[in-house]
Amino acid sequence: MAARISVEALADLISKTGHAHHEAFAEANAVHPEWPDWYAGYLQSRVWDRLGRIVTRSEWTYWLVGADKAYNAAGKPGEWPMFYARHILDNFS
Repeated sequence: MAARISVEALADLISKTGHAHHEAFAEANAVHPEWPDWYAGYLQSRVWDRLGRIVTRSEWTYWLVGADKAYNAAGKPGEWPMFYARHILDNFS
């Protein structure tokens, strides 16, 4: 199924997720080793079926960890929300 969310819309949602995560973990200076799981739940509830099907939290976690590794391996090029969004949509199946 084709994604029904644009890379720009997903990048914006990922950015908002980052802000929400920072607020939720402000006391810990946003340090949270399980951040992919937290992001996954937040994104899953907001994207729901806009990728053409309902995506599990496990899939979101997998994609987020992959995007983070790719972003770091590439030397952190550009804005991370757009990089993550492209990575997720490029690897969506």
